[in-house]
Amino acid sequence: MQASRPLTERLWVTAVWALTIFFVINLIAIIATVVVSSFATRWLGTWLPAGWTTRWYSSAWDEFQLGGIGGVLAVTFEAVFGVVLLSAVLGIPAAYALARRDFPGKKLVTLLFLLPLLVPPVTYGIPLTTVLYKVGLGSTLAGVIIANLVPALPFVILVMIPFIEQIDPRLEAAARVFGARTASIFRHVLIPLLLPGALAALLLVMVRTIAMFELTFLIAGSDSQTLVVSLYAAVTASGVRAPQSIDAMAVIYMLSTLIWLVIALRFINPTQMVTRVKKQPAH
Repeated sequence: MQASRPLTERLWVTAVWALTIFFVINLIAIIATVVVSSFATRWLGTWLPAGWTTRWYSSAWDEFQLGGIGGVLAVTFEAVFGVVLLSAVLGIPAAYALARRDFPGKKLVTLLFLLPLLVPPVTYGIPLTTVLYKVGLGSTLAGVIIANLVPALPFVILVMIPFIEQIDPRLEAAARVFGARTASIFRHVLIPLLLPGALAALLLVMVRTIAMFELTFLIAGSDSQTLVVSLYAAVTASGVRAPQSIDAMAVIYMLSTLIWLVIALRFINPTQMVTRVKKQPAH
């Protein structure tokens, strides 16, 4: 028994490493194929393309809707910043109320806030789209922001509640003793302490909004499409554009997402979400 146990462990470690390496190699191969194709003049049945060119990027930049990819990127970032801003303004106070206050029906309210995370987006996306079209917000940027705000708020609330619970309530009580109002306490005491958690939550919102397809696809119009929806429209429009042009657009999509992640991670340490330990007040 003692001799077979190390062998079993080694087999498990070997299997895990083999699966991990296999996954990484396949992921790199898929991305590399798209990147190489975006620079290919013609690529059929050979290991490498027949020639190389950058004209597919200029073609993708000019030919897609909204004045090319430049217009699509502008709409994408406007939608992302709108969702992030509203998520912070609405989500942080809601998380504070749920973390600090006890009131009748609190569990039900929490469940309603988190419900968009528990059901598929299409489940509530179709009726939500119907309502937005009825009130005149269909096919508009405002409609896209509102639709993406529905699943974004739970992310902020879910991440912010533990950070708020880690803050000693006696800090707020001490500020009130010295005459500080609620707005001043929130601005001068809570916000500096909550900043790491808020940045982590808004990073999740930003990444999710950039990649959100279902809700954006249902509500977006020809002049309010984000990059991922425009990419889907280009892929499904068979025979209209060359595959290399679509691959070039996919590369631009990957790079735009990667750039924002790098910028965000420059200021945010993701381990802050798991390394902060709640301090119990001294008795």
